[in-house]
Amino acid sequence: MTPPVITDAQRRARLGRRHLLQPAGRAATVEQVADAVVGLHATDAATVYLSACARLAEPSAAEVERALYQDVTLVKLLSMRRTIFAVTEEFAPYVSSSTARAIAMKERATLVKHLLAHAEGWDEARLAATERAVLAALAARGEATTAELSKDVPALRETMLMSAGKAYEGRQSVGSRLLRLLASDGHVRRCRPRGSWLSSSYPWALVPQWPDVPAREAKAEVVRRWLARYAPATEADVKWWTGWTLGDTRKALADLAVAEVRLEDGTSALVLPGDVESAEPEQQSWAALLPALDPTVMGWRGRDWYLRPEDVPALFDRAGNAGPTVWWNGRVVGGWAQRADGELVWRLFSEPGAEARAAIGVEAERLAGWLGEVRVTPRFRTPLERELVS
Repeated sequence: MTPPVITDAQRRARLGRRHLLQPAGRAATVEQVADAVVGLHATDAATVYLSACARLAEPSAAEVERALYQDVTLVKLLSMRRTIFAVTEEFAPYVSSSTARAIAMKERATLVKHLLAHAEGWDEARLAATERAVLAALAARGEATTAELSKDVPALRETMLMSAGKAYEGRQSVGSRLLRLLASDGHVRRCRPRGSWLSSSYPWALVPQWPDVPAREAKAEVVRRWLARYAPATEADVKWWTGWTLGDTRKALADLAVAEVRLEDGTSALVLPGDVESAEPEQQSWAALLPALDPTVMGWRGRDWYLRPEDVPALFDRAGNAGPTVWWNGRVVGGWAQRADGELVWRLFSEPGAEARAAIGVEAERLAGWLGEVRVTPRFRTPLERELVS
């Protein structure tokens, strides 16, 4: 039997509805947003807030802070593609078992190698003892920054030489690497930053240990959730998004008994069983100003159906990090930035029409309204973003 075809227009309709970007489909809580996109990119602290608020019916930084720091229903993990994601507390055990633990093992091996080679008096036994001391200090303090923990555990202040012999060689504290390792292992979490929600100075706290989920079961669940929100997608898309090996990717897809479809260009793609739709509900027009590293723009390896290849150099840096994007009905139509005086400015790559321009203006006002006096500069600067603020 010939697999059914899902057109690019149907994919864009799915994107708008499933990623909560249509105005009528916006969410009431940050947890709903995180589940809708599977995980919110959190390498840049601002992205979590901007991505969530673009999809909230009533956007506010306070709602994001509630989930991250008050209720702790969102958890940040170094996981897929070695990127920090904020995922729901219920989903975190699956992300940890499927991805984060393997990364933590590699992080540990790398740290031990650096300590043995570039720091005096360190070995695996001392590293393990230092970890136990840090966890004990956190249990006593409740929460503490790396600098505060260094007062209780002086070993954290020791340094190791990085990139020896290079023009950019420098020394890095053991504490910065060890706390990152403990976070990857699921032992500690980042607490409310000291300062604004854009601050990168934050304390750490212990986290309850999550249920143990078998790795294979966890990988299948991660892919199931991802396909529910991003399908149709190719095998290459799944492998790229997860950062797994091809073998692990194929095992997870086989465990889900996925169905095959065809994309508009004839490429084979995958959906969950029962998710082959002949048509989506009528498309509601929508515009969005999404931030750098937003999970939607970073959702697929193959992007031609929503992003013109000729626009990529302006919107992405050399490492493949996306900058702020302007969307209209499932396509990237431009980029935006915030200037030092707070003004939001954007550039469109083609003329989308009066309706689109009006809707983009409404979204800019909505974004400016909840940002207030806050100024946001992406951690990874892109050519268009730099040009717009100059």
